[in-house]
Amino acid sequence: MKTPGYLVLGVLWLFAAGAGGWGLLNYENTPSSAAVTPSQWPADSRIARQPGRPTLVMFAHPRCPCTKASVGELNRLLTRCQDLATVRVLFIQPKEVAPNWTDTALRKSAESIPGVKVQLDPDGQEAHRFGAESSGYLVLYGADGKLLFNGGITAARGHAGDNAGENVVVALLNGQNTELRHTAVFGCSLYNPCEAPPK
Repeated sequence: MKTPGYLVLGVLWLFAAGAGGWGLLNYENTPSSAAVTPSQWPADSRIARQPGRPTLVMFAHPRCPCTKASVGELNRLLTRCQDLATVRVLFIQPKEVAPNWTDTALRKSAESIPGVKVQLDPDGQEAHRFGAESSGYLVLYGADGKLLFNGGITAARGHAGDNAGENVVVALLNGQNTELRHTAVFGCSLYNPCEAPPK
């Protein structure tokens, strides 16, 4: 007995939809690469630190769609611990791009967060110093210049909401001790064009 064509098409469609869903889920939950972050604030860094205060720095790609969630979480994080740290967001600016390449909605969103100073990172020099390889990578150094935390503040790629990284940073800025000092980062590469999620 011959199988009707619509049944074959239906099975193929279900298979394709399942494979696509699995691919997207895998993409969203696969951590980005990370390098070694120095345990002490790099002496050659040009990022201004305020004496006697912790310093929090997020490294971002101005055109990474995943980083919208990270910037949103940074805003939420800072409402939970206002004025407890010097906060910088550095957007990478490759040498070969036009001057307005970083003028994006993501950058404007970061600039609108109270207490945050946005800077450009020419050719990723500061990102290299701090071992940042992925957009949304965040480091927190204490007032003494020692590394307190490094990692991401989203639970998955492009997903806002409660997550371990944000909770750890809030705890540390409020003087609470925590064993967790590193979380995975979910974002595009800082140095290569962002990849679209799989279809």
